[in-house]
Amino acid sequence: MTQQGHTIPGAHGAIRIEGDALASLVTTAAELVDGARVRRPRRDVDVVVSGGRARVELEITARYGAVLPVLGARIQESVAEALRVSAGLEVAAVDLLIEELDR
Repeated sequence: MTQQGHTIPGAHGAIRIEGDALASLVTTAAELVDGARVRRPRRDVDVVVSGGRARVELEITARYGAVLPVLGARIQESVAEALRVSAGLEVAAVDLLIEELDR
């Protein structure tokens, strides 16, 4: 598990967002999508930040009956939007691994 922080410089100082906070943001954004759950949020979420760009990898449990490509695209959109809006990060990739189905 990799969770790197992100520093936002400003006129009056810098704001630091730690890696755990970014991972929590990613987990929440993914789980806001109906039919998705992050398997083990502390172990299955990787956030790598370099040069103001984030690359995310996460493992998901999908609800049985979900259309997996559609679910995956919605999760990617939700996570990317959350990182853009909340942390000011450009998102290079949101890679998903759908590990299991849940009823």
